[in-house]
Amino acid sequence: MAIVRWEPFRDLVATQDRFNRLFNEAFSNFFGGEQLPTRAWAPPVDIYETDHDLVLKAELPGIDPKDVELRVENGTLYLKGERKHESEVKEENYHRIERAYGTFTRTFTLPNSVNTEDVKAEYKDGVLTLTMAKREEAKPKTIKINVTEGAQAAAAKK
Repeated sequence: MAIVRWEPFRDLVATQDRFNRLFNEAFSNFFGGEQLPTRAWAPPVDIYETDHDLVLKAELPGIDPKDVELRVENGTLYLKGERKHESEVKEENYHRIERAYGTFTRTFTLPNSVNTEDVKAEYKDGVLTLTMAKREEAKPKTIKINVTEGAQAAAAKK
């Protein structure tokens, strides 16, 4: 299992951002704001491990894969992208905007067991799947136990 860096102020900053967005959205129409509200967002991910790989799945519905950047640098995986607002619909025609738009950035510290040279990315049905192979020395190995004749005879007598 990977060690995850604890960032004690992350939740505090996220809460402050939520309050700022709440006030900006609530008062933008009152003060003549013309822009569509965009919210900071991050796509949800699942990360799991198999015997041979570390797999990350990110939900990116409605995002063109060309607008997504993946990079591995110094043992860190960077996932960046943007969900663009639909420009064919006029702002005054909206009744409600709940989906988040704009840029996102996610970073993940990779364990040393991952071979950063062997990473595969696949995008299907709005889900980005990254498969990162483990290094050979990190893969589980089965060790055969050799039993000597003296031990077999002692086990047979019991």
